[in-house]
Amino acid sequence: MKNSELFSLKNSVAIVTGGTGYLGQEITKGLAEAGARVYVLDIDKELAKNFLMSLPQKLDVKFMACDISLKTNIDSVFEKIFDEEKKIEILVNNAYYGKGGDLETILEENWNSGIDGTINNYFRCIQSVIKYMKTSGGQIINLASMYGMVSPDPSVYGNSGFNNPPNYGAGKAAVIQLTKYAAVHLAKYNIRVNAISPGPFPNPKVQENIEFIRLLEEKVPLKRIGNPEDLKGIIVFLASKSSSYVTGQNIAVDGGWTSW
Repeated sequence: MKNSELFSLKNSVAIVTGGTGYLGQEITKGLAEAGARVYVLDIDKELAKNFLMSLPQKLDVKFMACDISLKTNIDSVFEKIFDEEKKIEILVNNAYYGKGGDLETILEENWNSGIDGTINNYFRCIQSVIKYMKTSGGQIINLASMYGMVSPDPSVYGNSGFNNPPNYGAGKAAVIQLTKYAAVHLAKYNIRVNAISPGPFPNPKVQENIEFIRLLEEKVPLKRIGNPEDLKGIIVFLASKSSSYVTGQNIAVDGGWTSW
C-alpha cells in the first residue's frame, strides 16, 4: 500500500456523536479532510447549522439531529444513515452530557446522569452500529479521558470552581474497559475498537481563568494545554488502514500528563 493511501478515508462513511462540540468539530474536520463523508450527530440544531456553514465546501459533512440518551432515537438515525449510504464504517463516540457535584454532596440523580452521559451513551451507540459493521468490518473510536486513567489533582483545581466531578472519571474509566471488551468480542467481525484519552483541553470559557490555565500548564510535561486540532492525527490514524493491526488500545493524548 502506498504511503499516500495509508491515512486516506476516501469514500468512507463516518458518524461522530457530539460532532458540533469543542472537540467534536476538529474531530469531524479531521475525518472529512482525510476524505470521509461525515455525519454529525447532535441535538443543538443552531450550533450545527453554524458549524456546517463555517466549513469549506469541499468537506462532505452532514448533520442529523439525535438524542443519544434514547436508544430508539439512535437506532432510527443509524438506520437512516445506512439506508442512504449502504454502509457505516467509522463511529466516533464523542458526545458527553451529565450533571456533576463533589464527592461528599453529589446527588444520586446527578451521579446517574453523568454515568449515563459517559459509559451508557457509548454502549447504546456501539450496540446500535454493530449490525451495520458486521459484514464488512469497521472502526469504533471512543473518547475517554485522562481522568479515566488518573484522578484529578486537587492542587491544580484549588478554588477555580472547575473541579472535575467524580462521576465523569468513573464513567470514562468504564469507557476504557468497554473499549477493551468490545475489541475482543467484535474482532471476529473485523471491527476494531480503540479509545483516545484526551488530557487538558479546557474550552474557551474555562481558558478565561488565566490562573487556572497556568496551573494546568505547569502540570503538563509539554507545558501547554491541548488544542482540539491535536486530536486530528490520532483520529485519522485509528480510523484508517494505517492502524489495521491496532485494537483494544487506549491512547493518551495528554501532553504527558498521565506519565507522572
